[in-house]
Amino acid sequence: MHPTVSEVAPGVFRVRDTCHVYVIRAAADPTEPDALPTGIAIDFGSGAVLDHLDAMGIGRLTDVLMTHHHRDQGQGLPKAVEAGIAIHVPPVEQDLFAHADEMWSSRPIVNDYNLRQDKFSILNSVPVAGLVPEYRTADYGGVRVRVLPTPGHTTGSVTYVVEAEDGRTLAFTGDLIYAPGKVWSLAATQWSYTENEGPAMTVLSCYQLLDEPLDLLLPSHGEPMPEPRHALELLAERMQRYVDSRRPQPWDLRDRLDNPFVELTPHLLLNRTSNSCSYVLLSDTGNAMIIDYGYDMTTGLPAGTDRASRRPWLASLPALRKHYGVRRVEVALPTHYHDDHVAGIPLLHAVEGTEVWAPANVAPILRQPERYDLPCLWYDPIPVDRELAVGEPFTWREYEIVVHELPGHTLYAAGFEFDVDGVTVMVTGDQQDGLGIPGQKREILNYQYRNLFRIEDYRRSAALYRKVAPGLMISGHWEPRWVDDAYLDMLTDEGEELVQIHHELLPLDEIDLGAGGVMASIAPYRGTCEPAGTVHLDVTVRNPLPDDAEALARMVLPAGWAADPEDLVLPLRAGAETTASVVVTTDATLRRRARVAVDLTVGDVRFGQHAEALIDVVQH
Repeated sequence: MHPTVSEVAPGVFRVRDTCHVYVIRAAADPTEPDALPTGIAIDFGSGAVLDHLDAMGIGRLTDVLMTHHHRDQGQGLPKAVEAGIAIHVPPVEQDLFAHADEMWSSRPIVNDYNLRQDKFSILNSVPVAGLVPEYRTADYGGVRVRVLPTPGHTTGSVTYVVEAEDGRTLAFTGDLIYAPGKVWSLAATQWSYTENEGPAMTVLSCYQLLDEPLDLLLPSHGEPMPEPRHALELLAERMQRYVDSRRPQPWDLRDRLDNPFVELTPHLLLNRTSNSCSYVLLSDTGNAMIIDYGYDMTTGLPAGTDRASRRPWLASLPALRKHYGVRRVEVALPTHYHDDHVAGIPLLHAVEGTEVWAPANVAPILRQPERYDLPCLWYDPIPVDRELAVGEPFTWREYEIVVHELPGHTLYAAGFEFDVDGVTVMVTGDQQDGLGIPGQKREILNYQYRNLFRIEDYRRSAALYRKVAPGLMISGHWEPRWVDDAYLDMLTDEGEELVQIHHELLPLDEIDLGAGGVMASIAPYRGTCEPAGTVHLDVTVRNPLPDDAEALARMVLPAGWAADPEDLVLPLRAGAETTASVVVTTDATLRRRARVAVDLTVGDVRFGQHAEALIDVVQH
């Protein structure tokens, strides 16, 4: 066997390269007894593995599974593409493989406070055949592989678990661990300028792997570790000391993993480890409903807003089963569409079979985020299994839950009213912080104009709270609030004050552009078509004038494009809005985010190019 190749377990080989590339030999095909067996690779290094297949008795590689995006793991991936090897990558880091070119063209370079090592990504994009299914097992070239999230070295790092021919369970850990108690890089774990997210995630990942029956750890750098428990426990202990050295107070990460939930009532739990507050409603049947589920067991959000800076996982669920006897997380119920409230829901849906029940005013954004120009949208559509009527109750197990429209923080939000353990609860999402003290400290009303806040939203929500009269209000980022009349009076007063302030500051009697200055929109906001293709757009226009008027919406297009019709003439009553359709035909030029706009005139007032949409012209 070549000196750079060694057999670390029966049928499992290590190739020393820019990182260790592991090759797992598949079982021989009985229909082709004379053919060499195939294999799969864990990571790919420089691609030198392709020069040593004969030494391993392997005819070809069918698949390569990447543990993370760093260049020492994958700089040779173009050779894999040339050889017809399918590339599979961690879901969180998919864009750093498939769209590396965009990262390099858009990543901030000057005045940069993002310390994540995304600049250690591959230099050019490669086609990705698939995303590895976290928490599940999949077949790659005849090899069964289980995928476990193990963030720390990078946000999206994963570990692959495989049973070897001799029955031992092997864990391919990437760069999570180098040797017992050691890591390959501390610098890689520093994800933001002053915080400590990566080292703390490393500790949590070690604890999660300790729950697995492993016989051998195979790192990307370092020697095989035949005593996984000792190696992981030592790393968790040392890295915990490192974490505490950079904090004013010790951080008990073991307790955070073992006891993530706080009982608000015996059947209502708060997940204290999630980035936005996630709540669990327990049924006596052993089922559970999760209300909002964004970033579970977070140690802080790293710098950046790209997909690779956002890590959904299911780290708190084992404790939910252990301490509360939950057999199934049956339903996920989002208050609104923001990523910190929904990022983990697709994983719940795929791994746990959790159904997504969404209010009717939230479901469209989850299903088609590309139609909307809104902050904090999740990257992909989220399936909705049941759409809930706003203003009406629905039943889940022994609970009746009323869905209330609750605009303010965002136009597309809902509140939930239910009784549990003798308490009337109102779930308010991010509407207000709940920390105000009547006569001493203001309540902070959490509105953002790009979320389509309307001037009277908080007047209406205060009236809703008065009608519901909850004993307990639970919110998205703040402590639970036990409610009294003085608090409801304060919300009423602040809602009225908000209306008054906006009427004093804005010329609403002359031109009512609303709180956010929005009088037109184009949907979908993000569209895609092939060269010389067509895109169907819906243009919505509102009359901001105090009198009836005719609106003229003239399409503004890249040179060589056409619109049918080119102009929309829309009669509108004062304050009314309407929607009309336009078909845009592109030219044959490939473009990214080509801009389409409408130039608006309402009555005698020209507002100019008041709304836009972005269209990618791509060759499928």
